[in-house]
Amino acid sequence: MRKLIQIVAMLAIILTFLTSTTVGYRVNKQALIDSTLETNLAYAEKLASTTDIYLREMLKILQVNADEVQSLIDQPDSQRQLNRVVERIGTQTSTFNSVAIVSPEGIVQSVSPPSLNLIGEKLTSVGARQAIEEKRSLISQPYVGITGELIVYISVPLFMEDGTYRGFLGGAIYLNKPNILEKILGNHFFENDSYVYVVDKEGSLIYHQQENRLNDDVSANKVVRKVIVGSTGSQRLINTQGVPMLAGYSYVPIADWGIVSQREESTAVAPAKTMVIKMALMSLPLLFLAYFLVSYLSKKIALPLQRLAYYTESSPESDHKVKMEAVSDWYYEVRQLKGALLHSLDYFRNEMNYFIHRSTTDPLTELINRRTMDDFMKQWVEEQKPFALVIFDIDKFKRVNDRYGHSVGDEVLIYLADLMQKVARKGDLCCRYGGEEFVILLPKADKVTAYLVAERLRRRLESTVSPCGEIVTISAGVAAYPLHANHPARLIELADKCLYEAKRTGRNKTIVVSDEPQHE
Repeated sequence: MRKLIQIVAMLAIILTFLTSTTVGYRVNKQALIDSTLETNLAYAEKLASTTDIYLREMLKILQVNADEVQSLIDQPDSQRQLNRVVERIGTQTSTFNSVAIVSPEGIVQSVSPPSLNLIGEKLTSVGARQAIEEKRSLISQPYVGITGELIVYISVPLFMEDGTYRGFLGGAIYLNKPNILEKILGNHFFENDSYVYVVDKEGSLIYHQQENRLNDDVSANKVVRKVIVGSTGSQRLINTQGVPMLAGYSYVPIADWGIVSQREESTAVAPAKTMVIKMALMSLPLLFLAYFLVSYLSKKIALPLQRLAYYTESSPESDHKVKMEAVSDWYYEVRQLKGALLHSLDYFRNEMNYFIHRSTTDPLTELINRRTMDDFMKQWVEEQKPFALVIFDIDKFKRVNDRYGHSVGDEVLIYLADLMQKVARKGDLCCRYGGEEFVILLPKADKVTAYLVAERLRRRLESTVSPCGEIVTISAGVAAYPLHANHPARLIELADKCLYEAKRTGRNKTIVVSDEPQHE
């Protein structure tokens, strides 16, 4: 009996421990995956923006010099002057590996560096033909040039005052040599085993940290297929090397390129395993305590039962009645065992609830966080459950922070969160969307109900003094599903537009999305 109790009790404790650690691991793993996807998306967008700006600046530099070239073409001693221009471009910027002035027939008139010995040669490369045919500023797709290099060519046309086309001024970036892409993208900002690569519109690699992969066709990659058609986003995927990755991707419109920042999933979620190990080590003392407690209680349980059996079998006389009644204390010992087990279970449940709470609520206001809000909206849309939302933020909140400090600003946010929960209906979800922006989700509500809730909150705010000593006001936008949109992101976008319309037209007001059809 004692062994059986020990086995059953310890099995319950171990299963509880395994359940709590498994749930904690999965919650933390998903949080790490979501965080990595968000980080890589933000970084890819940043690099795409930087690359786009840099390429536009290069086109401007070429255009400024093109104006000078156009004035020199028919001048005496033009060859020396043209040579001076291309040498100056090559010296001023480290972007181009070579710079050339080319005639309408594709003949090289001047080139830098002179060691290329291309003056008088006719260019038949893809970039040259495209520049002559289209007669506009352009950035070519990668191709193998006359020098045998893998090239991206940036060029601007040369036109005389009378509109006569006189060729083009262009600069070449050699992709398989040190180049500007390598300088911009070479070292990932976070240096956390993430890396960046760039593809052209055909899905070929034009930049990769492994140089031997340049010009590889990776169009089979799911992310590459999305980014080359102009999409921006993030997702989990298996790359062309068969490795699970977490990728963020962004489009560079001026060049029809796609930039992808990604990290191996196994590396990203490694901290979740460390968390489980730490949790196990922290739990060991309690497990040992539970083991000794179970041993003690099992002995206390078995001994009264043995005595009860002995008294019942060998001595039914009335003088043993008091001793048998004394065995009734075994119920107390059972309750003690049950209490010990419940104590252990409560500990592990508290650990699990702690991780879940941390992943679903905003730490400052204790409101639902944005990720949890998105999950609720997604679930309601999948269930086709009508709902409405109010999105609002504090008018001129930056002035509160600047005048009274961020600690007072935090008190204002907490004050607003408390009022939200007081004016919201039972069952409504109050969420912190980000910064001073908040959302109220109203399940099974229409736009009128949402408007009334928003107005109730707005009037409460404008009639009470906030923790900063001043009255603060809000501007709000209201939208309803499925009346205004069939997708959560679109619904938020429409409500957000109403919010900013409220701000633009005077603040301290609520605007509802128009019932006219919305284009998604």
